[in-house]
Amino acid sequence: MSTHAKRERLLLADLLEAAGPGAPTLCEGWKTRDLAAHVVVRERRLDAAGGIMIGALKGRLDRVQGEFTAKPYEELIQLIRTGPPKFSPYSLKQVDEGANAVEFFVHAEDVRRAQPDWSPREVDPVFAESLWRRLEKAARLMGRKAPVGLVLRRPDGQTVVAHRGTPVVTVTGEPGELTMFASGRQDAAKVEVDGDAEASAKAIEATLGM
Repeated sequence: MSTHAKRERLLLADLLEAAGPGAPTLCEGWKTRDLAAHVVVRERRLDAAGGIMIGALKGRLDRVQGEFTAKPYEELIQLIRTGPPKFSPYSLKQVDEGANAVEFFVHAEDVRRAQPDWSPREVDPVFAESLWRRLEKAARLMGRKAPVGLVLRRPDGQTVVAHRGTPVVTVTGEPGELTMFASGRQDAAKVEVDGDAEASAKAIEATLGM
């Protein structure tokens, strides 16, 4: 596994273990047990994971995820730590980095930021650049349902357009915070939102993410 994906995987496993199976997360309706089951199913049950993106397969996904949710919590944590089986495409280094580094970063923050005593996390500059590069590629997809124009802006002035339209709302923050905002965690992202009041409220309440 690649450095960023492996680090975020292990951090997520540690956070889930420390929180216990019944802790809240930023994922609506999910406790930590549900989130752990989702992570395991996504990379170990490809026959069901398609339901994450394809509505017609959601019934199968729900059944399989229910089965994994019923497993001992400690077993789920260990499956996350050990990573995908060799037959999974996620076991390939490039696939792991491309598909899991951001996924695990967001889910680790889903656990951290749902706790009342959370504080901003330092993201190392190399990983921050990696998060930004992925935002540049995925922003239009993540922002496709925004009801207003949406621009993501780094403090150094670099921008990416997540959705074209008017009025325009500009969201400024570090790459990790912009990743959380664009992933649908607007309320938990440490960002500045600039635009008229009504448009800004719509951006904060919009359905964003993959």
